[in-house]
Amino acid sequence: MRITVEIDAKQVKKIQKLTGQKKKSPALNQALADYLREQEKKALLAKVLAGRTDYSLTNDQLEESDLYETH
Repeated sequence: MRITVEIDAKQVKKIQKLTGQKKKSPALNQALADYLREQEKKALLAKVLAGRTDYSLTNDQLEESDLYETH
C-alpha cells in the first residue's frame, strides 16, 4: 500500500542504519514490522503474567522460544 507521510529525514537515516537497509521503504517496513512484533510479545507476556491465558508451553519450551527476547 502506498501512503504519503512526513517523516524526519534524520530519523529515516537512523532507521536505515539500525536496520542495515540502504533503501528507505525496506528500512521503514522492517522497523514497523519489528515494532509490531515487540508490541505483540509484550501483550502476550502481560496476559501470561496476569494469568489471563491458558498457555500450554512448559517453562522449558517457553525459555527455548524467543518470546522473552527484546531488541
